[in-house]
Amino acid sequence: MVTDIPVISADSHITEHPETYSAHIDPKWRDKAPRMIRSEEKGDLFVIDGLSRPIAMGLVAAAGKDPEELSMTGAKFEDLHRSGWDSTARLADQDRDGVSAEVIYPTVGMMICNHPDADYKKACFDAYNRWITEYCAEDRDRLLGCGQTAMRTPEEGIADLHTIKALGLRGVMMPGDPVMEDYDSEIYNPVWEAAIELGLPLSFHILTMKNSHTRGPRINTFLSIIRGNQDIMGTLIFGGVFERYPDLKIVCVEADAGWVPHYLYRMDHAYKRHRNWLAPGINLSKLPSEYFSENIYTTFQDDWVAFQSANHMNWRRLMWANDFPHSDSTWPWSQDVLREQTQHLTDEQTRAILCHNVADLYNIDISKLKGAA
Repeated sequence: MVTDIPVISADSHITEHPETYSAHIDPKWRDKAPRMIRSEEKGDLFVIDGLSRPIAMGLVAAAGKDPEELSMTGAKFEDLHRSGWDSTARLADQDRDGVSAEVIYPTVGMMICNHPDADYKKACFDAYNRWITEYCAEDRDRLLGCGQTAMRTPEEGIADLHTIKALGLRGVMMPGDPVMEDYDSEIYNPVWEAAIELGLPLSFHILTMKNSHTRGPRINTFLSIIRGNQDIMGTLIFGGVFERYPDLKIVCVEADAGWVPHYLYRMDHAYKRHRNWLAPGINLSKLPSEYFSENIYTTFQDDWVAFQSANHMNWRRLMWANDFPHSDSTWPWSQDVLREQTQHLTDEQTRAILCHNVADLYNIDISKLKGAA
Protein backbone atom coordinates (compact mmCIF):
# COMPACT_ATOMS: atom_id res chain seq x y z
CA MET A 1 0.00 0.00 0.00
CA VAL A 2 1.14 3.55 -0.75
CA THR A 3 0.47 4.88 2.73
CA ASP A 4 -0.18 3.51 6.20
CA ILE A 5 -3.64 5.11 6.51
CA PRO A 6 -6.87 4.60 4.53
CA VAL A 7 -6.94 5.87 0.95
CA ILE A 8 -10.18 7.70 0.12
CA SER A 9 -11.38 8.55 -3.37
CA ALA A 10 -12.85 12.07 -3.45
CA ASP A 11 -14.66 11.46 -6.74
CA SER A 12 -16.16 8.12 -7.76
CA HIS A 13 -19.43 7.33 -9.51
CA ILE A 14 -22.32 4.97 -9.73
CA THR A 15 -23.88 3.53 -12.88
CA GLU A 16 -27.56 4.26 -12.62
CA HIS A 17 -29.68 1.09 -12.56
CA PRO A 18 -32.40 1.04 -15.26
CA GLU A 19 -34.97 1.65 -12.49
CA THR A 20 -33.05 4.32 -10.59
CA TYR A 21 -35.44 7.03 -11.76
CA SER A 22 -38.62 5.18 -12.72
CA ALA A 23 -38.92 3.45 -9.34
CA HIS A 24 -38.23 6.55 -7.24
CA ILE A 25 -39.62 9.49 -9.20
CA ASP A 26 -42.80 11.40 -8.39
CA PRO A 27 -45.61 9.37 -10.06
CA LYS A 28 -46.70 12.28 -12.26
CA TRP A 29 -43.29 12.15 -13.98
CA ARG A 30 -43.03 8.37 -14.25
CA ASP A 31 -43.94 8.19 -17.94
CA LYS A 32 -41.10 10.59 -18.73
CA ALA A 33 -38.54 9.20 -16.28
CA PRO A 34 -35.05 8.49 -17.68
CA ARG A 35 -35.08 4.90 -18.92
CA MET A 36 -32.77 2.38 -20.50
CA ILE A 37 -33.39 0.94 -23.95
CA ARG A 38 -31.45 -1.61 -25.99
CA SER A 39 -30.32 -0.75 -29.48
CA GLU A 40 -29.14 -3.49 -31.82
CA GLU A 41 -26.56 -1.11 -33.25
CA LYS A 42 -25.48 0.93 -30.20
CA GLY A 43 -26.07 -1.35 -27.24
CA ASP A 44 -27.81 -0.12 -24.08
CA LEU A 45 -28.68 3.57 -23.90
CA PHE A 46 -30.22 5.81 -21.25
CA VAL A 47 -32.93 7.88 -22.90
CA ILE A 48 -33.68 11.25 -21.30
CA ASP A 49 -36.98 12.83 -22.27
CA GLY A 50 -36.19 16.28 -23.66
CA LEU A 51 -32.55 15.58 -24.59
CA SER A 52 -31.82 14.85 -28.24
CA ARG A 53 -29.00 12.38 -27.62
CA PRO A 54 -29.34 9.25 -25.48
CA ILE A 55 -26.48 8.38 -23.15
CA ALA A 56 -24.48 5.38 -24.35
CA MET A 57 -23.17 3.14 -21.58
CA GLY A 58 -19.88 2.12 -23.20
CA LEU A 59 -17.54 4.48 -21.32
CA VAL A 60 -19.46 5.08 -18.10
CA ALA A 61 -18.38 1.73 -16.66
CA ALA A 62 -15.22 0.93 -18.62
CA ALA A 63 -12.70 1.09 -15.76
CA GLY A 64 -9.88 -1.40 -16.19
CA LYS A 65 -10.33 -1.92 -19.93
CA ASP A 66 -7.49 -1.61 -22.40
CA PRO A 67 -7.61 1.49 -24.65
CA GLU A 68 -8.31 -0.69 -27.69
CA GLU A 69 -11.50 -1.91 -26.01
CA LEU A 70 -12.90 1.52 -25.23
CA SER A 71 -15.99 2.47 -27.18
CA MET A 72 -18.97 4.65 -26.34
CA THR A 73 -21.41 2.20 -27.88
CA GLY A 74 -22.02 -1.53 -27.85
CA ALA A 75 -22.12 -2.09 -24.07
CA LYS A 76 -24.89 -4.07 -22.41
CA PHE A 77 -25.98 -3.30 -18.87
CA GLU A 78 -25.45 -6.84 -17.63
CA ASP A 79 -21.81 -6.71 -18.77
CA LEU A 80 -20.96 -3.52 -16.86
CA HIS A 81 -19.27 -3.44 -13.45
CA ARG A 82 -22.00 -4.70 -11.13
CA SER A 83 -20.69 -2.49 -8.35
CA GLY A 84 -21.88 0.55 -10.26
CA TRP A 85 -25.37 -0.17 -8.99
CA ASP A 86 -24.87 -2.99 -6.45
CA SER A 87 -23.31 -1.60 -3.28
CA THR A 88 -22.36 -5.01 -1.88
CA ALA A 89 -20.22 -5.63 -4.95
CA ARG A 90 -18.90 -2.08 -4.61
CA LEU A 91 -17.12 -2.81 -1.35
CA ALA A 92 -15.26 -5.70 -2.98
CA ASP A 93 -14.16 -3.46 -5.86
CA GLN A 94 -12.93 -0.88 -3.34
CA ASP A 95 -10.82 -3.56 -1.70
CA ARG A 96 -9.39 -4.62 -5.06
CA ASP A 97 -8.24 -1.04 -5.70
CA GLY A 98 -6.85 -0.47 -2.22
CA VAL A 99 -9.48 2.20 -1.57
CA SER A 100 -11.20 2.35 1.81
CA ALA A 101 -14.04 4.78 1.01
CA GLU A 102 -15.42 6.85 -1.87
CA VAL A 103 -17.30 10.11 -2.28
CA ILE A 104 -19.87 9.06 -4.88
CA TYR A 105 -21.40 11.13 -7.70
CA PRO A 106 -24.00 10.25 -10.34
CA THR A 107 -23.30 9.49 -13.99
CA VAL A 108 -26.52 9.95 -15.97
CA GLY A 109 -27.36 12.64 -13.42
CA MET A 110 -24.43 14.73 -14.66
CA MET A 111 -26.04 14.96 -18.09
CA ILE A 112 -29.44 15.77 -16.63
CA CYS A 113 -27.84 18.90 -15.15
CA ASN A 114 -27.94 20.28 -18.71
CA HIS A 115 -31.64 19.53 -19.25
CA PRO A 116 -33.60 22.61 -20.38
CA ASP A 117 -36.64 21.83 -18.19
CA ALA A 118 -35.89 22.75 -14.57
CA ASP A 119 -39.05 21.01 -13.33
CA TYR A 120 -37.94 17.77 -14.97
CA LYS A 121 -34.49 18.13 -13.41
CA LYS A 122 -36.06 18.63 -10.00
CA ALA A 123 -38.11 15.43 -10.32
CA CYS A 124 -35.10 13.42 -11.53
CA PHE A 125 -32.77 14.71 -8.83
CA ASP A 126 -35.26 14.01 -6.06
CA ALA A 127 -35.57 10.45 -7.39
CA TYR A 128 -31.79 10.08 -7.57
CA ASN A 129 -31.36 11.30 -4.01
CA ARG A 130 -33.73 8.60 -2.79
CA TRP A 131 -31.90 5.94 -4.80
CA ILE A 132 -28.35 6.91 -3.78
CA THR A 133 -29.44 7.00 -0.13
CA GLU A 134 -30.50 3.34 -0.43
CA TYR A 135 -27.27 2.49 -2.23
CA CYS A 136 -25.07 4.02 0.47
CA ALA A 137 -27.03 2.34 3.28
CA GLU A 138 -24.90 -0.79 2.74
CA ASP A 139 -21.99 0.95 4.51
CA ARG A 140 -22.32 4.65 5.27
CA ASP A 141 -18.70 4.88 6.40
CA ARG A 142 -17.34 3.71 3.04
CA LEU A 143 -20.08 4.83 0.61
CA LEU A 144 -20.43 8.61 0.85
CA GLY A 145 -23.13 9.84 -1.49
CA CYS A 146 -23.57 13.35 -2.86
CA GLY A 147 -27.12 14.52 -3.48
CA GLN A 148 -28.31 16.71 -6.35
CA THR A 149 -30.32 19.92 -6.49
CA ALA A 150 -31.88 21.53 -9.55
CA MET A 151 -31.55 24.99 -7.91
CA ARG A 152 -34.76 26.26 -9.50
CA THR A 153 -34.79 29.04 -6.94
CA PRO A 154 -32.47 29.87 -4.05
CA GLU A 155 -35.30 29.12 -1.61
CA GLU A 156 -35.92 25.68 -3.06
CA GLY A 157 -32.19 25.04 -3.22
CA ILE A 158 -31.96 25.65 0.52
CA ALA A 159 -34.83 23.22 1.10
CA ASP A 160 -32.97 20.65 -1.03
CA LEU A 161 -29.84 21.10 1.07
CA HIS A 162 -31.80 20.39 4.23
CA THR A 163 -33.38 17.30 2.65
CA ILE A 164 -30.00 16.02 1.43
CA LYS A 165 -28.54 16.49 4.90
CA ALA A 166 -31.49 14.68 6.50
CA LEU A 167 -30.98 11.74 4.11
CA GLY A 168 -27.47 11.29 5.48
CA LEU A 169 -25.72 12.26 2.23
CA ARG A 170 -22.34 13.98 2.59
CA GLY A 171 -22.35 16.73 -0.02
CA VAL A 172 -24.32 18.44 -2.77
CA MET A 173 -23.60 18.34 -6.49
CA MET A 174 -24.69 21.67 -7.93
CA PRO A 175 -25.89 22.23 -11.49
CA GLY A 176 -23.31 24.19 -13.43
CA ASP A 177 -25.94 26.70 -14.53
CA PRO A 178 -28.61 27.80 -12.03
CA VAL A 179 -32.06 28.75 -13.29
CA MET A 180 -31.98 32.29 -11.87
CA GLU A 181 -29.09 34.67 -12.68
CA ASP A 182 -25.60 33.31 -11.88
CA TYR A 183 -23.87 32.11 -8.74
CA ASP A 184 -22.15 35.44 -8.05
CA SER A 185 -25.57 37.08 -7.60
CA GLU A 186 -26.42 38.03 -4.04
CA ILE A 187 -29.70 36.13 -4.36
CA TYR A 188 -27.59 33.02 -3.61
CA ASN A 189 -26.22 34.39 -0.35
CA PRO A 190 -28.80 32.41 1.68
CA VAL A 191 -27.72 29.23 -0.15
CA TRP A 192 -24.10 29.73 0.88
CA GLU A 193 -25.22 30.47 4.43
CA ALA A 194 -27.25 27.24 4.54
CA ALA A 195 -24.37 25.15 3.17
CA ILE A 196 -22.04 26.52 5.84
CA GLU A 197 -24.59 26.00 8.60
CA LEU A 198 -25.30 22.41 7.52
CA GLY A 199 -21.64 21.55 6.96
CA LEU A 200 -22.33 20.44 3.38
CA PRO A 201 -19.55 20.91 0.81
CA LEU A 202 -20.92 22.08 -2.55
CA SER A 203 -19.46 20.46 -5.67
CA PHE A 204 -19.22 21.51 -9.30
CA HIS A 205 -18.43 18.52 -11.50
CA ILE A 206 -17.24 18.56 -15.11
CA LEU A 207 -19.95 18.11 -17.75
CA THR A 208 -22.67 19.68 -15.59
CA MET A 209 -22.63 23.06 -17.32
CA LYS A 210 -23.57 24.17 -20.81
CA ASN A 211 -20.91 23.11 -23.26
CA SER A 212 -19.39 25.54 -25.71
CA HIS A 213 -18.20 24.45 -29.13
CA THR A 214 -14.76 22.82 -29.18
CA ARG A 215 -12.74 23.35 -32.32
CA GLY A 216 -10.85 20.55 -34.04
CA PRO A 217 -10.88 16.76 -33.64
CA ARG A 218 -13.20 15.22 -31.09
CA ILE A 219 -10.32 14.33 -28.76
CA ASN A 220 -9.87 18.08 -28.19
CA THR A 221 -12.92 17.94 -25.95
CA PHE A 222 -10.89 15.89 -23.48
CA LEU A 223 -8.53 18.84 -23.08
CA SER A 224 -11.15 21.60 -22.97
CA ILE A 225 -13.50 19.88 -20.53
CA ILE A 226 -12.07 21.68 -17.48
CA ARG A 227 -12.90 25.15 -18.79
CA GLY A 228 -16.47 25.12 -17.50
CA ASN A 229 -15.22 24.44 -13.97
CA GLN A 230 -12.60 27.16 -14.20
CA ASP A 231 -15.26 29.66 -15.23
CA ILE A 232 -17.38 28.82 -12.19
CA MET A 233 -14.41 29.13 -9.82
CA GLY A 234 -13.57 32.53 -11.31
CA THR A 235 -17.21 33.61 -11.02
CA LEU A 236 -17.25 32.80 -7.31
CA ILE A 237 -13.91 34.50 -6.66
CA PHE A 238 -14.27 37.65 -8.75
CA GLY A 239 -17.95 37.87 -7.84
CA GLY A 240 -17.00 38.32 -4.20
CA VAL A 241 -18.72 35.16 -2.93
CA PHE A 242 -15.77 34.07 -0.79
CA GLU A 243 -15.24 37.63 0.38
CA ARG A 244 -18.78 37.53 1.76
CA TYR A 245 -18.56 33.92 2.97
CA PRO A 246 -14.99 32.99 3.96
CA ASP A 247 -16.18 29.69 5.50
CA LEU A 248 -17.77 28.43 2.27
CA LYS A 249 -16.16 25.25 0.90
CA ILE A 250 -16.44 24.48 -2.83
CA VAL A 251 -15.19 21.35 -4.59
CA CYS A 252 -14.00 21.53 -8.20
CA VAL A 253 -14.52 17.93 -9.28
CA GLU A 254 -12.69 15.86 -11.90
CA ALA A 255 -11.21 18.90 -13.62
CA ASP A 256 -7.63 17.89 -12.71
CA ALA A 257 -5.38 20.17 -10.65
CA GLY A 258 -2.08 20.54 -12.50
CA TRP A 259 -3.36 23.80 -13.98
CA VAL A 260 -4.04 25.42 -10.60
CA PRO A 261 -0.64 27.15 -10.01
CA HIS A 262 -0.82 28.98 -13.34
CA TYR A 263 -4.47 29.80 -12.80
CA LEU A 264 -3.63 31.34 -9.42
CA TYR A 265 -0.89 33.48 -10.96
CA ARG A 266 -3.07 34.52 -13.89
CA MET A 267 -5.99 35.50 -11.63
CA ASP A 268 -3.71 37.68 -9.54
CA HIS A 269 -2.25 39.27 -12.66
CA ALA A 270 -5.74 40.05 -13.96
CA TYR A 271 -6.76 41.55 -10.64
CA LYS A 272 -3.65 43.70 -10.27
CA ARG A 273 -3.91 45.09 -13.80
CA HIS A 274 -7.65 45.10 -14.46
CA ARG A 275 -9.52 45.15 -11.15
CA ASN A 276 -11.58 48.01 -12.55
CA TRP A 277 -13.38 45.27 -14.52
CA LEU A 278 -14.96 43.95 -11.33
CA ALA A 279 -18.68 44.57 -11.01
CA PRO A 280 -19.69 47.72 -9.10
CA GLY A 281 -19.73 47.12 -5.36
CA ILE A 282 -17.29 44.18 -5.45
CA ASN A 283 -14.30 44.83 -3.22
CA LEU A 284 -11.80 42.06 -2.57
CA SER A 285 -9.71 42.27 0.59
CA LYS A 286 -7.34 39.51 -0.58
CA LEU A 287 -5.73 38.43 -3.81
CA PRO A 288 -7.86 36.04 -5.93
CA SER A 289 -5.28 33.29 -5.41
CA GLU A 290 -5.81 33.48 -1.66
CA TYR A 291 -9.55 32.81 -1.97
CA PHE A 292 -8.92 29.87 -4.28
CA SER A 293 -6.23 28.45 -2.01
CA GLU A 294 -8.47 28.54 1.05
CA ASN A 295 -12.02 27.96 -0.22
CA ILE A 296 -11.67 25.65 -3.23
CA TYR A 297 -10.79 21.95 -3.16
CA THR A 298 -9.80 20.20 -6.39
CA THR A 299 -10.10 16.50 -7.18
CA PHE A 300 -7.98 14.68 -9.75
CA GLN A 301 -7.13 11.12 -10.71
CA ASP A 302 -4.21 10.46 -13.07
CA ASP A 303 -2.56 13.89 -12.90
CA TRP A 304 1.20 13.60 -12.51
CA VAL A 305 1.56 17.38 -12.86
CA ALA A 306 -0.73 18.00 -9.88
CA PHE A 307 1.49 15.88 -7.63
CA GLN A 308 4.64 17.51 -9.02
CA SER A 309 3.18 20.99 -8.46
CA ALA A 310 1.81 20.34 -4.97
CA ASN A 311 4.17 22.84 -3.37
CA HIS A 312 3.01 25.57 -5.75
CA MET A 313 -0.56 25.45 -4.42
CA ASN A 314 -2.29 24.67 -1.15
CA TRP A 315 -1.85 20.89 -1.01
CA ARG A 316 -4.26 20.85 1.94
CA ARG A 317 -6.97 21.39 -0.69
CA LEU A 318 -5.85 18.65 -3.10
CA MET A 319 -7.90 15.44 -3.06
CA TRP A 320 -7.06 12.37 -5.09
CA ALA A 321 -9.82 10.30 -6.72
CA ASN A 322 -10.07 7.08 -8.73
CA ASP A 323 -13.13 8.07 -10.85
CA PHE A 324 -14.42 4.48 -10.72
CA PRO A 325 -16.11 3.06 -12.79
CA HIS A 326 -15.64 5.55 -15.65
CA SER A 327 -13.24 5.00 -18.53
CA ASP A 328 -10.76 7.56 -17.14
CA SER A 329 -10.52 5.67 -13.86
CA THR A 330 -7.26 4.46 -12.35
CA TRP A 331 -9.06 1.35 -11.04
CA PRO A 332 -7.78 -1.33 -10.51
CA TRP A 333 -4.24 0.08 -10.78
CA SER A 334 -4.64 3.00 -8.38
CA GLN A 335 -1.95 1.79 -5.99
CA ASP A 336 0.58 1.51 -8.82
CA VAL A 337 -0.29 4.99 -10.11
CA LEU A 338 -0.05 6.52 -6.66
CA ARG A 339 3.19 4.75 -5.80
CA GLU A 340 4.80 6.26 -8.89
CA GLN A 341 3.32 9.75 -8.66
CA THR A 342 3.65 10.42 -4.92
CA GLN A 343 7.20 9.20 -4.34
CA HIS A 344 8.64 12.74 -4.18
CA LEU A 345 6.09 13.95 -1.60
CA THR A 346 6.60 14.00 2.15
CA ASP A 347 4.63 11.48 4.19
CA GLU A 348 2.53 14.33 5.52
CA GLN A 349 1.62 15.49 2.01
CA THR A 350 0.82 11.97 0.83
CA ARG A 351 -1.47 11.31 3.79
CA ALA A 352 -3.18 14.66 3.30
CA ILE A 353 -3.87 14.30 -0.43
CA LEU A 354 -4.94 10.64 -0.25
CA CYS A 355 -6.90 10.78 2.99
CA HIS A 356 -6.86 13.62 5.51
CA ASN A 357 -8.03 16.45 3.22
CA VAL A 358 -11.17 14.64 2.07
CA ALA A 359 -11.78 13.18 5.53
CA ASP A 360 -11.69 16.63 7.11
CA LEU A 361 -13.93 18.15 4.43
CA TYR A 362 -16.62 15.46 4.64
CA ASN A 363 -16.25 14.67 8.33
CA ILE A 364 -15.19 11.07 7.65
CA ASP A 365 -14.21 8.98 10.68
CA ILE A 366 -11.13 7.22 9.30
CA SER A 367 -10.90 5.05 12.43
CA LYS A 368 -13.85 3.08 11.00
CA LEU A 369 -12.16 2.42 7.66
CA LYS A 370 -9.97 -0.41 6.44
CA GLY A 371 -6.33 0.48 6.73
CA ALA A 372 -6.79 2.56 9.87
CA ALA A 373 -3.96 2.23 12.34
